[in-house]
Amino acid sequence: MILKAEHISKYFHNPKKHRVLNGVSLNAEAGELISIFGESGSGKSTLLYILSTLDMDFEGTLEILGQPTKALSQDGLTDFRNRHIGFVYQSHFLLPEFNVLQNVMLPALKLGEKDNQALREDALSLLDEMGMKTFADRPSYQLSGGQQQRVAIARALINNPVLIVADEPTGNLDQKNSMLIFDLLSQITKERSKTVIMATHNLTIQKKSQRLVEIIDGSIRL
Repeated sequence: MILKAEHISKYFHNPKKHRVLNGVSLNAEAGELISIFGESGSGKSTLLYILSTLDMDFEGTLEILGQPTKALSQDGLTDFRNRHIGFVYQSHFLLPEFNVLQNVMLPALKLGEKDNQALREDALSLLDEMGMKTFADRPSYQLSGGQQQRVAIARALINNPVLIVADEPTGNLDQKNSMLIFDLLSQITKERSKTVIMATHNLTIQKKSQRLVEIIDGSIRL
C-alpha cells in the first residue's frame, strides 16, 4: 500500500474553531488514479495538503510507504516529501527566470543524488514523454497553459516519486487541454505504476477516473 490515512480530522481556528475534515480515511495502492470531488469549501484541497504532508497539523494517522509521517522530524519530512511525492497544482508554479529544462531539473538538484548530466538526460526523457522535449530551452513563460502543465508533470516525476498529488491540475485549462493532462496522469499510473490523487471539478474527468471519491462537508462518501 502506498498511502494509508485513518481518521483524519482538521480544524481551522480563525476567526473561530471550525472542523474542516471529519474523521476521513483513505487508502491508495500503486497504479491507482483517485479523483476527489466536492463543492468549494468541502475540504478537498485541505485533504490533499494533508495527504501530501504539506500540512501536518491534523488529528489521525498518515502513512506513506509504511512510514508514519508524524514520526519524522521537520528535516526528515522535507527529505521524505522530496523523494517520494510529486506535485501538480492548478497554477503550474514554473519559475519564469528558468527555461523548461531547468524547471524540470530543480527538485532533483535539490535532492543532490545525481550529477547535472544525468539529471539533464532524465529531464529530457520526461519532457519527451510529455511531448515537450522540443521546448526544453524555451523560457517557461512563453508556453501556453496546457504546455506549462505538461512541464509541471515532468517536474513532478523527476525524482521518481511513488505518489503524485494534483490539486485541480486542469482548473485553468480548456476541455481539450484538460483531457490531455488527465490522459497523461492516467498514463503515469498505468505505465509507471504511480499513485495519483487529484482534486477536480471536471465532470468528464470524474466519469473517466479509475476511482472516484466524493467529499461532503469534510466527510468522504465512497
